[in-house]
Amino acid sequence: MATKTRCGFVAIVGRANVGKSTLFNALLGEQLSIATHKPQTTRHNIRGILSLETRQLVLVDTPGIQLGNKRLINKVLISNALSSLQEVDVILMVAEMGRWSDEDDYLLNQVKEANRPTVLVINKIDRMKDKSALLPILEDAKGRYEFEDIIPISALHDKSMNTLTNVLCSQVPESVFLFPKDVTWDRDDAFVISEIVRGTAITQLHKELPYAIYTEVENLTFDENLISIGVVIWVEKDSQKGIVIGKKGSKLKTIGEQARNRLERVFNKKVMLKTWVKVKQNWQDQQDIVSQFKE
Repeated sequence: MATKTRCGFVAIVGRANVGKSTLFNALLGEQLSIATHKPQTTRHNIRGILSLETRQLVLVDTPGIQLGNKRLINKVLISNALSSLQEVDVILMVAEMGRWSDEDDYLLNQVKEANRPTVLVINKIDRMKDKSALLPILEDAKGRYEFEDIIPISALHDKSMNTLTNVLCSQVPESVFLFPKDVTWDRDDAFVISEIVRGTAITQLHKELPYAIYTEVENLTFDENLISIGVVIWVEKDSQKGIVIGKKGSKLKTIGEQARNRLERVFNKKVMLKTWVKVKQNWQDQQDIVSQFKE
């Protein structure tokens, strides 16, 4: 008798900077989503596939909910995050240990309206010095909603990942696998390349330009043993262009080298990567550009 398989979509949602992308990467066992201490570095609903022997989870990392930001791009990102709630089998809501805000309340109301099985994780418990303080936090969470489960975790240190994975697998429906077992994401190569370059740039520029850049693949050619890639790093102001390039091109060179190394690991091929920096004034409020981020 064939073993029954389970497969489903899981949306990872939460306010900005609670550790969603770190959790997403920890569950998958590799870095597909940009994870930094800066809020809202995730701009798309990014899907990663975790395949086990008889279970498959399609994890959807969503942009963080940030209510105070009035820029056009933020409105699009919030719309992306909330739209995912209606399209998944399970919701994984991420909150921060000891800090429940108005944005958490707003998101929880959206979760209630979606009426999907919901698991709550309390992240960053590694920061808790007094473990006895955890119990009242869990009791408070239980009073907010009938969650399927509430799990304290440290996404940064991979604590409780196996427990969380098992809980999520128990919540998705019986189904055949939607993706081959060797597939780890469902985006095209250009998207993956763009995110890797953007993530590398954010890591290098996190103190100067966390939000003012986006990346665009201008050319992409696959040969038998070589991938040739050209990527534009867009900024909003002329003054920002010099920051990205750095003194005598040093910063851009570092970004290119680190991104190329990671691309070669991802694609298992030699990569020739060229990067340019260009300016589009106030791109975060331009409809034609921001519409690219709509899901």
